[in-house]
Amino acid sequence: MDKVTKINIVNGIIIIITLGIIIWLGNEEYIENKIEGNSNVPKVEKAKLTSINLNYLTNNIVEKEYPKEEIITTYRGYEVCAKLEIPKIELETYVLSNYSTQALNISVTKFWGVDPNEIGNFCVAGHNFINKNMFRNLKKLDVGDKLYIIDNNIGKVEYEVYKIDKVSPKDVSCLEQSNNNRETTLITCTNDSKQRIIVKAKEVK
Repeated sequence: MDKVTKINIVNGIIIIITLGIIIWLGNEEYIENKIEGNSNVPKVEKAKLTSINLNYLTNNIVEKEYPKEEIITTYRGYEVCAKLEIPKIELETYVLSNYSTQALNISVTKFWGVDPNEIGNFCVAGHNFINKNMFRNLKKLDVGDKLYIIDNNIGKVEYEVYKIDKVSPKDVSCLEQSNNNRETTLITCTNDSKQRIIVKAKEVK
């Protein structure tokens, strides 16, 4: 095979490849224009036409991030697990980690359930003392009011009150846990201590 023949073969291959690319690009443009111009055909994102793996986009959803706000870890010698803010009643108080008679005289405390802002029911108990960091104004809340739980792990999570009850001290149904939602339950006594005021709130999503 002489040199001229080899050159002709190489040129022929280049021409065939070039024609193939032109045809392929033309078909892609035709398909895209056909989709955009035909109202009976569902819209297809250009990403699909260029073979981008959309499964990555649907299977790798970024978990919600919450605002970070560092809180103190101890208050008057007691370990703190969270900060509770209820704007309507102008309450800002630290939630002590371990429930005890002594701790309840210092601030509100975690009474039962999961850690703050975890999936489940974070239950907080407090006296209705007149102290500014206690639950004396819990009775003024209404369904729809907002409150915030802040911790050093997850961050600041917004909750909305969805239920308010007065129950017997023997009724512990408010402590039941949720498997799907972040909830918080606030518990205090009525003025005569014969009943418990229960305020339940769910995360605002």
